[in-house]
Amino acid sequence: MEIPFEEFKPIAEAAPAPTTLGDALSRGARRADRPADNPANRVFNFISFGSGSSGNCCYIGTRASGFLVDAGVKADFVELQLPANGVKWENVKGILLTHDHSDHVKYAYTLLRAHKHMRLFCTNRVLNGLLRRHGISKRIKDYHVPIFKEIPFRLGETEITAFDVPHDGTDNMGFSINYDNRNFVIATDLGAVTERAHHYMSRADYLVIEANYDLQMLLAGPYSEFLKARIRTDRGHLDNTATAAFLREVWNPSMKYIFLCHLSQDNNTPAKALEAVRTALESRGLKIGDGRETISDRQADVQLVALPRFEPTRWYVFRP
Repeated sequence: MEIPFEEFKPIAEAAPAPTTLGDALSRGARRADRPADNPANRVFNFISFGSGSSGNCCYIGTRASGFLVDAGVKADFVELQLPANGVKWENVKGILLTHDHSDHVKYAYTLLRAHKHMRLFCTNRVLNGLLRRHGISKRIKDYHVPIFKEIPFRLGETEITAFDVPHDGTDNMGFSINYDNRNFVIATDLGAVTERAHHYMSRADYLVIEANYDLQMLLAGPYSEFLKARIRTDRGHLDNTATAAFLREVWNPSMKYIFLCHLSQDNNTPAKALEAVRTALESRGLKIGDGRETISDRQADVQLVALPRFEPTRWYVFRP
């Protein structure tokens, strides 16, 4: 079954020139309706439905056009949450996959089958890994649109660039998402910050970054020595201290929100992760907000939030 998909365009593809005055006027009217040209609609949104080894999924975009990143949270839960926040499913363009581990892909086919207009955006290697590792229907290939690292593409009103991150999945990646000259960057499941990951994350206005474990909790915890060693490698996960040091180094005034993701249930706590990063940023003289839009938050240099493991966040609204 071949399903046409016309929303996806490589960044280099140019729009055809209008052939008549009517075409030009019509195209101009459509441009006037685009969020980037209408200040009232230039808000950018984010909501996380769950973050951690129990399941990862979030929505990024506007209410008129957006997409999911990963699909590891129960499909029926996500299907209820989006309309509750004013997003119609026909406006969800697809699912971007960071890699092929179960907590990121488990419900991808369920969502695609229920919403057949959506597409699955990942590299060919991630798709092959997904089919090899999991009992997911091969019909998921009918929805696949291949993407390539470091080659930008357009999806709705956003320009997206996938970039390589080190982890022990298949062809792992983060995403740099540009909307209205603002960058939302997500980098989950990485054991180290490589040069290319550094390049994209340091340019984020809104950054989702892993703070997976507290080292002392991991070392004293119940995991096997093999699993502890795997977590600590450059292809494992970032600990609170490494994440904090990176953020202290790269923070700049354009970075307004930092979301800590994929916190371990056994080897971390939100309080420990937030404290490590807050202390590092405060050492640069920054005032840190809690992302709750209080008067105090409005006076802060940056908002710092730990994404909950099982619950959705509030609907974040990023205005120009």
